[in-house]
Amino acid sequence: MGRTRKIVEIDERLCDGCGMCAIACAEGALEIKDGKARLIKESYCDGLGACLSGCPQGAVRVIEREAEEFDPEAVEKHLSSLMPPPEGREDEPLACACPSARIETFNKPPSQERPSGDLDASRSELSHWPVQMRLVPPDAPFLKGADLLVVCDCAPVAYPNFHQKFVRGKTVLLGCPKFDNAQEYVNRFAEIFRAADIRSVTVIDMEVPCCSAMPLIVRKGMQEAGKSVPIEEIVVSIRGETIERGQQG
Repeated sequence: MGRTRKIVEIDERLCDGCGMCAIACAEGALEIKDGKARLIKESYCDGLGACLSGCPQGAVRVIEREAEEFDPEAVEKHLSSLMPPPEGREDEPLACACPSARIETFNKPPSQERPSGDLDASRSELSHWPVQMRLVPPDAPFLKGADLLVVCDCAPVAYPNFHQKFVRGKTVLLGCPKFDNAQEYVNRFAEIFRAADIRSVTVIDMEVPCCSAMPLIVRKGMQEAGKSVPIEEIVVSIRGETIERGQQG
């Protein structure tokens, strides 16, 4: 039965679907659906409002109304269901099942320079495949001792000379914090930080609000793995200019 208690409420007019509130909610009570934050189930919300600080638009607030009782046991089961399947599960999709997920490391020639005046002088600096975060297994060999370049997927389109400026010498992971599942990303980063001796992380996101969740996702994954890795954020404008750089230890 319900009772009057504190519970979160989402103002859909203000919500831009950035997903930062969902990341900040330790109970996993919020999700992004159809571009908006949604309360999954009343019994998952403890009403303490940790998600409020994660919302850059002020779209989340705590109100008092009749709602289902907070259920810690249900929350624990819910959080367990969000965890990735254990290794070796028979129903886990194999990386080789799809050519797009086949792991490859590219051997580059000693020199990649081309004669000056060559109109096609730029070439790919990518050193591995795949690059989509959901396709890269945490034990991929190219992640070992890597300098990660975590990229919101609009940035390479907006920024000219993206490969020459950012990709060289980095291991690239690509994704979208708005349209993909933020908690899945957190889990994947936690697995990567546990499995690989990551040396540094550079996050490249766009100036739009939905992209701002990506550095938080990476930091939360790092925190869950119990690791401390230097991280730098580079923000790119929609006109393709670098407008902000920030570094944290």
